[in-house]
Amino acid sequence: MLLEIDHHSGQPIYRQVIEQIRLQIMAGQLGQGEQLVSVRDLAAQLRVNPMTISKAYSLLEVEGLVERRRGVGLFVAKLRKDQKGRTKARLLEEALTKAVTTAVQFGIRQEKVGEMLGKLYRKYDSKSRSHSND
Repeated sequence: MLLEIDHHSGQPIYRQVIEQIRLQIMAGQLGQGEQLVSVRDLAAQLRVNPMTISKAYSLLEVEGLVERRRGVGLFVAKLRKDQKGRTKARLLEEALTKAVTTAVQFGIRQEKVGEMLGKLYRKYDSKSRSHSND
């Protein structure tokens, strides 16, 4: 589990941890049943207070993305397809909201934004298809 913390972003560290773990679960980089790094070890690795990691893990547990096994640790939970789909849609909407806000602030027309999005989608979609054929 690779996480990177930006101490200058203005975003709370526990939120950065949550977002990165959530993305890794949704992308399949952290699979169902995979154990998360212990609170103590992750705190040491990221050089943050263990309570920060504990808070992030607790919120991920409330969200249903991880499950606690008493005496063993935290594991990636089995997600229902509808739950995974809703979470992915929400994450994508958050990312697109940032992009659209930037486009509006720059005064870029909706049609141009749509063209750019389509071009980028085709670019990255063709890359993922060519790699899956290897």
